[in-house]
Amino acid sequence: MATSKSDSIIIVGAGVFGLSTALELNRRGYKDITVLDRYNPPAADGSSVDISRIIRIDYADPVYCKMASEAYQGWQTEYKDHYYESGFALLSQTPDNEWIAKSAATVKANGGTVEDLDDARQLLRSFPNIQSDLAGMNGYLNRRGGWADAASSIQKLASQCSVAGVSIISGPRGSVGSLLKEGSRVVGVNLVNGGSLRASRVILSTGAWTNRLLNITHAATSSGQPVGFIQLTQDEARSLDNTPVMINMSTGVFVFPPTPGSNILKLARHGYGYANEVAIQLDGATHTVSAPKFESSNAGTGYIPQDADDDLRKGLKQFFPKFADRPWMNRRICWYTDTPKGDFIIDNHPSLRGLFVATGGAGHGFKFLPVLGKYIADCFENKAPAELREKWRLQEAPRESPAEKSMKGDGSRAGPPLRKLTSTEKARL
Repeated sequence: MATSKSDSIIIVGAGVFGLSTALELNRRGYKDITVLDRYNPPAADGSSVDISRIIRIDYADPVYCKMASEAYQGWQTEYKDHYYESGFALLSQTPDNEWIAKSAATVKANGGTVEDLDDARQLLRSFPNIQSDLAGMNGYLNRRGGWADAASSIQKLASQCSVAGVSIISGPRGSVGSLLKEGSRVVGVNLVNGGSLRASRVILSTGAWTNRLLNITHAATSSGQPVGFIQLTQDEARSLDNTPVMINMSTGVFVFPPTPGSNILKLARHGYGYANEVAIQLDGATHTVSAPKFESSNAGTGYIPQDADDDLRKGLKQFFPKFADRPWMNRRICWYTDTPKGDFIIDNHPSLRGLFVATGGAGHGFKFLPVLGKYIADCFENKAPAELREKWRLQEAPRESPAEKSMKGDGSRAGPPLRKLTSTEKARL
């Protein structure tokens, strides 16, 4: 549906999807854009937050490889002050990892270059400061890649929005409790403080919180992924200078070089995660969904399940054995918005007029920050190619509730299967 440049637009969610959309629509001439969120960006418990996110062009899917290559140019130019070109090594404990092989082929087909590692210890030739136990591992290195400071990148993006005239409202006046509907049309949002805001169009970029506002459990759900941080001294951090981002594709654990200045070492797991089941009231019915907390920050307690802690410790022992017993300075759960094949959802709602959905980051959306808004805006204006619209389509919910749909993503994840949190674990979140 066409939207006038003077029509009011509300974007719910001030993460990478929401803010990049707001800025691009503003650049295309839309004059009345308001972004709402529980917290100021970067949100304390959002996905687009904390000290680092992997920046890579490595994908088995050619669409995302092309997009990531475009975004990589943005990281080298507009966002160069937030990007660190460390290199990116994809490693496996077993031979012939299917996703690694497909990714290497796709990168090469897209004009990129990778360095095959029949023995991962070959990395030491280029990165002699690596202290990891790489015996028995293989994979490849892509020197075009590394990591970005997620929090500072989002701060830059939010500042660009504000300077351009986009309104960003946070706190109770920016916390959306439900969609405001008139019949089959969404005409705004209801706020948790009892007020409401009306708009010609509403865009939901609410990530892992989407199922709290919209019943799309057939298309997306949320899972929590563990992240850990340890504090190094300056000398310890310097001993790891000039080392790449590395991921063990057999366990899902990935690690970053120490962050300059703070000397913090971060590792996390790109896996199937944990489901936090909650009962939600939507449209007069009760639905059980997996979603993070809404009323308070999900990053406040520093809690992760014990089995997640154990796996991060194993990863720490493999990649940084010298610091295997170093106490955590912080831990958190990062909330993914999972989709069946790891594809984004960027589409008009099939039955609610006035509602557009841009979500489904699936643990890999942030790296597209420099170009993501352009792709979303093209879909919003119905200018995107038909193949892309179909790939990111939000399908109508089935009439009958099917068996639980698999949300395993694009094949890049590893580690233990999805597990539901126990009541005791949920109480500690």
